[in-house]
Amino acid sequence: MFEWFISFRYLRAKHRHGFISLITLISVAGITVGVTALIVVLAVWSGFIDGFRDQILGNTSAIIVQRIGGSIDNHELVRDQVLTVNGVKGATPYLYAQTFLSGASGGNGIVLRGMDPTTVGNVVNLSQKMIKGSVADLETAKGATLPNIILGKNLARELRVQVDSKVRLISPSGPLTPMGVIPKVKTCRVSGIFESGMSEYDSNLAYMALTEVQGFLEIGDVVHGIEVSVSRDDLNQADRIARKITDKLGGGFIAKDWMSMNHNLFAAFKLEKIGMFICLTLIILVAALNIISALIMVVMEKGRDIAILKSMGATSGSIMKIFFFQGLIIALSGTILGLLGGLGLCDLLARYKFIELPSNVYPMATLPIKVLPFDVVIVAISAIVITLAATLYPSWKASKVKPAEVLS
Repeated sequence: MFEWFISFRYLRAKHRHGFISLITLISVAGITVGVTALIVVLAVWSGFIDGFRDQILGNTSAIIVQRIGGSIDNHELVRDQVLTVNGVKGATPYLYAQTFLSGASGGNGIVLRGMDPTTVGNVVNLSQKMIKGSVADLETAKGATLPNIILGKNLARELRVQVDSKVRLISPSGPLTPMGVIPKVKTCRVSGIFESGMSEYDSNLAYMALTEVQGFLEIGDVVHGIEVSVSRDDLNQADRIARKITDKLGGGFIAKDWMSMNHNLFAAFKLEKIGMFICLTLIILVAALNIISALIMVVMEKGRDIAILKSMGATSGSIMKIFFFQGLIIALSGTILGLLGGLGLCDLLARYKFIELPSNVYPMATLPIKVLPFDVVIVAISAIVITLAATLYPSWKASKVKPAEVLS
């Protein structure tokens, strides 16, 4: 097609006004920078979303099963039923209590979590977060007089305790006497310290064996619910598995998945990602405006050539194609360079991890990177569409050149 040939000739040719070539180069550079920035920012945002999700699921389960209006007394039977549901990987009972913990340097209000050390490993990866001790140590050894407890790193530092230190659990829900409520006190041995990466967990959470918490609260063999895990491939299908669990257990039970429990957080992430995409797309839009300027100046400069082409039989459609193809070449050049630059930069950031993040603010040590193919495709299509849209007016303007007026 002669339109392609002429488009390439116009791009390679030296213009009378060198300013036109400079604007063309700036346009390509603008598209390249915009595409690169979009890919890197979206990859970082996706990495943060995945990082927060992994941190949340590292400390809690994908699905929580509860009885409507009360605790679960036949939790072993309920757990066995849950394990028969297709897609369920593991299940463990849990018990939460608001208590006060005192150590060598004062005390702090905490959330005490009772768990079954024999089944929790299939649901929560607490063992991977232990920096001292192990989850198995929660089971009190025969002959031991003190129950074991695992504390978060920040909580242990605040109380100035280490492994084998003694701490006291204090519950305000003690017996009522004429003198007031007598709090229940239980002395425990610190058997381990964990670091989850999330400050609120490391500062306020403690783990004990389920039977020990039940005895401390004097509530009998009941639990607050069943935590359920699914495979990593089924995380985005957790809501579907939760519905299967409720169907299996029948009325009186509810199952909440991790997405619904953290809906506001991830909805905010999604909204911010869209906002960032729109803001950075403005870089490509500025480059597109430069393309409009460059092509209009080319049309003005090549008016005589256009008139001659029309005199030789070229149609208005062919003239439009010539300048449209010029814009397409600029769009593809800038987009391809931007894709190579963005993906290359993401690979460097993911491989060498040289950008560190403050651990007391973020749940990850280095800048997280996750390139999603869908994001890359959307960025590429957006850049090409915006750029091609910018060529429509100059192409139309060129097709309206009248040979009789120009050549007279």
